[in-house]
Amino acid sequence: MGRAYSVNQVLQMNKKTFPFEGDWHAAFGEPERVGVWFIWGNSGNGKSSFVMQLCKELTKYGKVGYNSLEEGTALTMQASLERFQMQEVSRRMIILNCEPINEMSERLTKRKSPDIMVIDSFQYSQLNYRSYLQLKQKHKNKLLIFISHADGKQPSGRSAKSVMYDATLKVWVEGYTAFSKGRFIGETGKYVIWDKGSYIYWGVQEESPESV
Repeated sequence: MGRAYSVNQVLQMNKKTFPFEGDWHAAFGEPERVGVWFIWGNSGNGKSSFVMQLCKELTKYGKVGYNSLEEGTALTMQASLERFQMQEVSRRMIILNCEPINEMSERLTKRKSPDIMVIDSFQYSQLNYRSYLQLKQKHKNKLLIFISHADGKQPSGRSAKSVMYDATLKVWVEGYTAFSKGRFIGETGKYVIWDKGSYIYWGVQEESPESV
C-alpha cells in the first residue's frame, strides 16, 4: 500500500520548477522539472522549430538529450541544428541517433545522464500506453518530452492520445504558434515560434483554437 499524505504535507513539498522568463513564462508559467510533456501538431506548422527553441531554453536548467528516432543525424537534422545555432549549447545537449527506447532508458539510469529527454517521435518509439507508463515510472526523476504527429487536431493513434491526456504539459502547435493545453499555463498561454509565419496564418488577432 502506498503512503498517504496530509494536505499540509503535500502543500509543504518543495517542487523544483523551471523559472522561465519572458515569452516562455508568459506561455507556460513555471512548469515542474520532472514528469511528461507532450507536443503535437501537423507538418508545416513550426513544430520542429518550436522543439529546437524549447531545447535551447531548457539547456539553461539541465542537460538535454534528443532522441532523433525519425531523422537520426540526417542532413535535415543538421540544418535544424545550424538554423537555431545549437552549437552554442553543445556542452548541454546530446543527439541520439535513432536509439531504441530500451537503450535510451538504460542510458537514463547512468550517472550524469540527461535530466531532460526528448523523444521524436512517439509514433517511431513503438511504445504503447502500458510501456509508456513503465518508462515514466522508471524515470520519474526525469522530464520526458514526447513529440507526436497529428491526425487533424488530435495526436495520431490511440496510444498517443492517451499519453497526451496523461501529460502535465500539453503543447499544440499550429500556425507557427505553440499553445499551452496542459496544467501549466502562463499569462498568454501561447508562444510565437516565428513572428511572420504566425502573423500570416492568424492575422492580427491570435486566438487559441477552441476545438483542440
